[in-house]
Amino acid sequence: MFRRLCCLQSTTTPSLSFSSNKKPLVLLGAPQVSAIVLDALLNASSSPHSSFQVAAIVTQPAARRDRGKKLMPSPLASYALDRGFSSDLIFTPERAGEDAFLSNLKALQPELCVTAAYGNILPTKFLDIPALGTVNIHPSLLPLYRGAAPVQRALQDGVKETGVSLAFTVRELDAGPIIASETVEVDDQIKAPNLLELLFYKGSELLIRELPSIFDGSASVNAQPQDHSKATLAPKISQDESWLVFDQEASVLHNKVRAFSGWPGTRAKVQVVEKNGEQKTLDMKIITTRVRSHESVPSNEADDIAFVEGALVFPCGKGTNLEVLELQLPGKKVVTAAAFWNGLRGQKLKKL
Repeated sequence: MFRRLCCLQSTTTPSLSFSSNKKPLVLLGAPQVSAIVLDALLNASSSPHSSFQVAAIVTQPAARRDRGKKLMPSPLASYALDRGFSSDLIFTPERAGEDAFLSNLKALQPELCVTAAYGNILPTKFLDIPALGTVNIHPSLLPLYRGAAPVQRALQDGVKETGVSLAFTVRELDAGPIIASETVEVDDQIKAPNLLELLFYKGSELLIRELPSIFDGSASVNAQPQDHSKATLAPKISQDESWLVFDQEASVLHNKVRAFSGWPGTRAKVQVVEKNGEQKTLDMKIITTRVRSHESVPSNEADDIAFVEGALVFPCGKGTNLEVLELQLPGKKVVTAAAFWNGLRGQKLKKL
């Protein structure tokens, strides 16, 4: 069912108080990074020389957060309300093809729609509404990493550089002509949430810079078609992928920890050997790691996990070693490796 924020859709179209000489723009998004884009658009539109205004926001329906206790609007909707945006102009359809929603979108007569991590498929009947089309901020250098998880998959692959693309939206996934892009070097310790945020800041700057050319039509003429033969995919991540397998090289596991930071995280099973020889299995979430540069690690057996220089050192494939600097036990807070090791009180650890 189509809804406006926190209320059922009414039968009347929204009352608007737009400036007649400014082009209406609609932003679609949901997570916190979408708020970065909204902030840039609102700031730019407030300029006396701006040619556009943010006419409406489209986001995901309210969901239960805080362990399911509270029904909360999306981060984008929350930020919009904090900035004084009218709740009547925040739309939350279950699907972007709903007739009631499309009717209200048409009433706005948007010149342009912008998507920023919206997360819903846009059907043709949506794409046909904005006069100048829909543009997407995609956090990769298209045609690389098309799909739902471009930042995570790029980090998982251990890329040294990535970037952000501003592209027109077509029915095929992330395959539209590219208006502009910017390359970003990737630090070998940066995690997915931080890189995603950085790329959306860069993407917001690209969008504001290119809006004049989009509005005057030159961007559509000059946009470069993608080379589909070079396209790679970035499929959605599943919870089942979160387990670390220590037969793999340390660099592979380190990249996975960075890529899956936030959600779903990375997990490992270890064996705790008590002083009397009794054993128990412990699940832990691996938070922060690095690849150990020098390979020699003191241990009694091949599967022993050592504690060296403030890190738990896991033996990995091809003689490499992964240093775990921070971890989290079920139901507990994140702790340093040193704090965890001290809590073992002489018990041994083995990888599983």
